[in-house]
Amino acid sequence: MENWLPSLITETPTEGYDLAIKLARMTIKKTQGDADVRGRLRPDYAENADSLIAVSAVVATHFATVAAANGYWKG
Repeated sequence: MENWLPSLITETPTEGYDLAIKLARMTIKKTQGDADVRGRLRPDYAENADSLIAVSAVVATHFATVAAANGYWKG
């Protein structure tokens, strides 16, 4: 098994947000392992405002987790 997530620690909030997006994408990839099915489903949500809003909520949740793991980027 590939170790695609060695740490939640990032240098900056921007890197943390990018990690949050990756976490959301990996959730979908691991939930629906068939790339062809994911490709067929993409048009259904790509132009659906409710789906796009829902994914922003998922990313926000992941970002909160990453931010907490990073001590909110204490300086």
